[in-house]
Amino acid sequence: MTQPKRSQARSAARLGAVQALYQQQMEGTALARLLDEFHQHRLGRVIEDEEYAQADVDFFDDVVSGVDARREEIDALLTARLAEGWTLARMDKTMLQILRAGTYELLARQDVTKATSISEYVDVAKAFFDDREAKFVNGILDAVAKEAGR
Repeated sequence: MTQPKRSQARSAARLGAVQALYQQQMEGTALARLLDEFHQHRLGRVIEDEEYAQADVDFFDDVVSGVDARREEIDALLTARLAEGWTLARMDKTMLQILRAGTYELLARQDVTKATSISEYVDVAKAFFDDREAKFVNGILDAVAKEAGR
């Protein structure tokens, strides 16, 4: 797979992972069913006349499964970075999934550079929020990366 195509496929996987994690949070979908649903119906498909880019399915599976398996550890790292008085429960649910996925990638995916991980999740944030929130994602993930020794 060429680099730009791989990069695009990973970007699509990250966006899909955030959407899957959001669905899991809101509906309590079991992990195996969630992954299967995204493989069958979402990743690389046309939905409501919008074509979704072909995603790196293995990367998608790793991020979603990794966040699911390491949620307590990830949430503890994120909670430690929030301003006093803030909790993850108060946070926008989409924002929380972006931070969880980015944190997982920084902790577990040594094959992806810190700068790439942070930049990619800032881009995901820009798909849902304005620049202020994107800067928030950048700041939190940068602090998590330092904590993780990246």
